[in-house]
Amino acid sequence: MTMRNFPPPTPIDWLPDARARAVLAAIINEHLVTGEPVGSRTVATALAARAAGWSPATIRNVMAELEEAGLVEQPHTSAGRVPTDKGYRFYVDHLLGDAQLNASDLAAIDRMLTPPRTDDSATPARLMEKVSHLLSELSQNVGIVISPALAGNRLQHIEFVNLSDGRILVLLVFAPNIVQHKIIRIDDPLTQEELERTARYLNVEFSGKSLLAIRSEILQRMCAEKALYDRLLRNAMLLCGSSLVGEELETGDVYVDGASNILIKPDFADIERLRELFRTLEEKTRLVKLLNECLSYRAGAGDVRVAIGRELGSPAMRACALISAPYRIGAGDVAGTISVIGPMRLEYARLMAVVGYVAHEVERMLHEEGAAA
Repeated sequence: MTMRNFPPPTPIDWLPDARARAVLAAIINEHLVTGEPVGSRTVATALAARAAGWSPATIRNVMAELEEAGLVEQPHTSAGRVPTDKGYRFYVDHLLGDAQLNASDLAAIDRMLTPPRTDDSATPARLMEKVSHLLSELSQNVGIVISPALAGNRLQHIEFVNLSDGRILVLLVFAPNIVQHKIIRIDDPLTQEELERTARYLNVEFSGKSLLAIRSEILQRMCAEKALYDRLLRNAMLLCGSSLVGEELETGDVYVDGASNILIKPDFADIERLRELFRTLEEKTRLVKLLNECLSYRAGAGDVRVAIGRELGSPAMRACALISAPYRIGAGDVAGTISVIGPMRLEYARLMAVVGYVAHEVERMLHEEGAAA
C-alpha cells in the first residue's frame, strides 16, 4: 500500500510563554470537561492558586494572543474560546507530560482481557473483537483494531477439496490457530488424489514458514529445479498461485466497535460530515489506509501516535482526533494497530495511556498464543 505523510499542522509562529501555556492548558482542560466555550473568568478561577496578581484584563489579553496564534478560536455566539486542532496539537506535544494509566482503567483492562479461557475466547479473532469493544467502552468513542495480515503468519497446515467445475476448497491453518477458507478456480482439472498428494508435499516442505517465505521459495525452486518440474511441482505452483494470494491474506481484518457513541456527541452536529465519517468507518480499505498513515506520520508518547483534525487528511475527519498504537508479534514488524477515534475533545492523557497499555497486552497475548501453537 502506498502511504503518504499527513499534511503538517500550520506552524506556530508565536511560541507561548509560561503564562500563555497556563492559560491555554486551563482553556483546554475546562473545554474537555464541559464542551463549552471557556471565558476569562473561568480561566481566572482555574488559575487562582498560581495566577495571583493576574487581572481579568491580563487573562483576556493572553487569550487574544492565543487566538491570534491560531491555538484557540471564538465561536460567533460566545465570548469564550475553544481550542483549535493546532491548540490541541500544542497541548499534546508540550503540556501533557507522560501518560500514566490509572488504577481503574488498569483493572478494567485486565478484567476484560483475561476472562475464563475457552476455545472460543482464546482465538485471535475473538481477542480482536474484545479489544475493540474494550477501547469503545473505556473511551466512550470508537474502538478500532486491525488484526495481523495472514501473509506474515506461519502456515501450519493446508488441505484441498475438489468441488466441481474446476472449483477447489482450500483450507489454510495459520499460527496461532487461525483458520482461513477460500474457494479457487483452476483451468486444468485435478483429481482428489492429486490434490491430496500436492497438499502432503506442501505440508512437508513448507509447514512452519510464512506465506511470504513460501512464495519466495517456490519461485526459487521453479528456477533452480526446471529438470524436476514434474506434475507434482506444477500442481503445487498452480495451487499456491491461487491459494496463497488475495486481499484477505495481505491485509488484516478490521474490528470496529462503538460507532453509535459518536451520535450523541455534540461535537458532531454537522449531519453531512457525520455521514461521511460513518462511511469512512464502514470502508475497510479507507480505514486501513488512514491508520497506516497515522502510524507513519507523528509519534506521541512511546509508540502511541496522535493525529488531530487536519492532520488526518480527510474532510470527514476534520472534527476528529485519532489515538493509535502499533503492536508486533515477537520481534517482527508491525502486525496491526489499535486505535480510538472520537472528537478532538478527547481525554488525551488518559486514552494515550490506555491505548499504549492495551497494545502491549495484545502483543503479549499473541506472542503467548504463537508460542503455544
